[in-house]
Amino acid sequence: MDGTRIDKWLWAARFFKTRSLASEAVERGRVRVNGERCKPARSLKPGELLDIDNGSTEWQVRVLALSDKRGSATVARQLYEETPEGLQRQRELAERRRLYTEPADAIQGRPTKRDRRQLDRSRS
Repeated sequence: MDGTRIDKWLWAARFFKTRSLASEAVERGRVRVNGERCKPARSLKPGELLDIDNGSTEWQVRVLALSDKRGSATVARQLYEETPEGLQRQRELAERRRLYTEPADAIQGRPTKRDRRQLDRSRS
């Protein structure tokens, strides 16, 4: 296999739950190949560097193998390797989240009167 569509590969490597979500992320510029935006039909080759942002997590990975079929997580993990820079960035973000929790994260839906009072107290 000399090339696979990037949206298929992202789905097969389990970065996105569905292929349409992967395709949408590529369209919106949340996936970059070697630092550049691309289209979902772009052919991906081994050795290319991907910056992936799925909304909750950011990865920087190097493509090791190609696949257009979704397999188990252990098989998907063999399709790429995370770069040291990407791992360092993930550690820094995790540390930031651990040290500072957003007060609004605990609120689900519309805040109640009690929630608003607590938010006001935390802002003062």
